[in-house]
Amino acid sequence: MANSALLVMDVQRDVVAIADDGSGYLARLRKAINGSRAAGIPVIYVVMRLRPGDPEVSPRNKVITSVVRAGLFTEGAPGTEIHPDVAPQQGDVVVTKRRGSAFSGGDLDLVLRGRNIDSLVLTGIATSAVVLSTLWHAIDLDFGLTVLTDACLDTDPEVHTMLTEKLFPQWADVVAVDDWLKTIAPQ
Repeated sequence: MANSALLVMDVQRDVVAIADDGSGYLARLRKAINGSRAAGIPVIYVVMRLRPGDPEVSPRNKVITSVVRAGLFTEGAPGTEIHPDVAPQQGDVVVTKRRGSAFSGGDLDLVLRGRNIDSLVLTGIATSAVVLSTLWHAIDLDFGLTVLTDACLDTDPEVHTMLTEKLFPQWADVVAVDDWLKTIAPQ
């Protein structure tokens, strides 16, 4: 796991408020983050932020347009902050993106290349949005991939299950946080 990084994607106040189902998601994610740090695996946070006035928003992009209409992700708004239960610590990197994939509109690729990272562990909200988009993008960039099923969350549990049980295993190792932590724990 020496060349791996844990990506914590779109776990922002407004997103958590919309998606959190009361199942202990933030506690599981925090466990993955703490385990990563203990194993020396970098933690990289990815947040969605759009400039005030939305100059990067095209009316042809239905997803981004609906996000703007909902008042989400405006830079500087309190709801765009990373949820305090899983807040970054000194040494963690925070990358801002402008689209669905963690690689879109930000400098994630540069950060990963600078750290010689070739394998990603994906977590975040929503499974059907940032996790799926980032997974596809990372496949095309030849990253090794792991998805932590219970450190991903979606507003539609059936879609989450379909993705994590049927689609993601075709391209990534798909495991629960506790099982993954066993593989990275210092011996």
